[in-house]
Amino acid sequence: MFIDYITLMLINMVAGLFILADYVYRGIDNAYQKQWIPGFGITGAIALTTGLHMMFTWPVRGSFNIAFGETTVLLGILFIAAAIALSLSWDLLTIAIYAFFAGLVAVVVGVRLINLNMTKQPLLSGIGFILTGLGGICAAPTLYWKTNRTWRLIGAAVLIVAALIWAFIGYLGYWSHLETFQQWVPAPMRSPTP
Repeated sequence: MFIDYITLMLINMVAGLFILADYVYRGIDNAYQKQWIPGFGITGAIALTTGLHMMFTWPVRGSFNIAFGETTVLLGILFIAAAIALSLSWDLLTIAIYAFFAGLVAVVVGVRLINLNMTKQPLLSGIGFILTGLGGICAAPTLYWKTNRTWRLIGAAVLIVAALIWAFIGYLGYWSHLETFQQWVPAPMRSPTP
């Protein structure tokens, strides 16, 4: 049996995407930017920690470590950078440029998940990656058109749909993991085989 904390990564991303959707819709032109720092920071810390661990240890089978670990690192560092930038009143443009390339990775991973029929729900997972990636790809245009409420509403809607997809997958994963890992025992507690 392998260790699988992708559920934690997914629900963390769900929370982060909802916070980001709120920021895109009502915060990007708000005079008080600092109210989004804690949410971005929490999301970033969990994503970066779990993503780096997954990248370095490959705790799950096959290329799921690449699809979920590496993209989670990109998401985590973006959220941490956004929290730091907002706390220091820095411009978000360079973070948005980075988000463009991270978003492209998510789109590629989403298309490839569908193509390879990976995960229990490849189409849904692929769409989740693609929509999340579109959020990153559209970060710079959103900064440029931050006064356009329609653009921001569309962006927030895309992020919310992505979050709902990941919430569905993540909460079903928790439901399933509680049963499938019920008998799992850590290596130090296993009785030696004769």
